[in-house]
Amino acid sequence: MSHSSHPPGFQPIRRDRLQQEAVHDSYKSKGKLPEPTVCPDCGAVFHAGRWQWLDKPKGAHEERCPACHRIHDRFPAGFVSLSGDFLAAHEQEIRQLIRHHEAKEKAAHPLQRIMDIEKTAHGMQVTTTDIHLARGIGEALHHAYQGGLDFHYNPEQNLLRVTWAH
Repeated sequence: MSHSSHPPGFQPIRRDRLQQEAVHDSYKSKGKLPEPTVCPDCGAVFHAGRWQWLDKPKGAHEERCPACHRIHDRFPAGFVSLSGDFLAAHEQEIRQLIRHHEAKEKAAHPLQRIMDIEKTAHGMQVTTTDIHLARGIGEALHHAYQGGLDFHYNPEQNLLRVTWAH
């Protein structure tokens, strides 16, 4: 892929060089949330400094979690674009792998969710609430089926685009 084909602001990166989030994410809480805080949309609870799946505490402060905020605003952090003949021939199996990966990650990390899986002119696109889930879906696809895998990270927007083709 030539440099001219990268979306503005994005840079190609090697998978082993994908850095942890290094920029301020405007969807993260602006200050320390009162504990406990519960998300009125999904029921996740902010406790011990992070969002977790816990029973809703009585009298908890209510505030929308960053994942629900992104879903409400329709503003994904991750985009996974899938294409190729293998995808067309194995679409249901690939969708199941993607949903399984999300379920596994979301169980431990409530902010890692799929926003949408939609057909595109060239295959399929998955949008996520978190860059780490997008990366993980790409790596899971590559691990299971090989194919080409490419990452483009835009640090200014804390946005990751993953492309998988097979």
